[in-house]
Amino acid sequence: MPKINSVHYGGIWIGCALIIGLVIPGIIWMVTGMIIWWLIILGTIVMLAFIILFMLEMHQDSSKVPHYEKGLKDRIPYDPETQTAIIRSSICNGEKVAGFKNRSDGHFTEVMLIRSPEEEQRFKEIYGLDEVKVDYFT
Repeated sequence: MPKINSVHYGGIWIGCALIIGLVIPGIIWMVTGMIIWWLIILGTIVMLAFIILFMLEMHQDSSKVPHYEKGLKDRIPYDPETQTAIIRSSICNGEKVAGFKNRSDGHFTEVMLIRSPEEEQRFKEIYGLDEVKVDYFT
């Protein structure tokens, strides 16, 4: 079942809440001059329900795998036969980037920025690597 905050359902929830709580009561008020409070309250309840469910889903998603890592192994595959896993480290500023170097032509494919030993360990875990060679450049 898709989450309510997905691209397809989040807009529907917000649209329904706005139509029920603002548009329909506004049209009725303009035509008849009457304010139908129960529709406004119902629209508010739908909007609050969406916000509460959205916040619960965001809380459940926090501290799990970061968004940029989801499906990383599928988007940037690693072939140990033709590629070598390396961390390119700058001699000048110490910036580190993990990725794969093609053995035949030397082309480097960047996978992720490494800012801490934990991120280096995460890179190894994602791709099932024991050790990664460090390649220094200027």
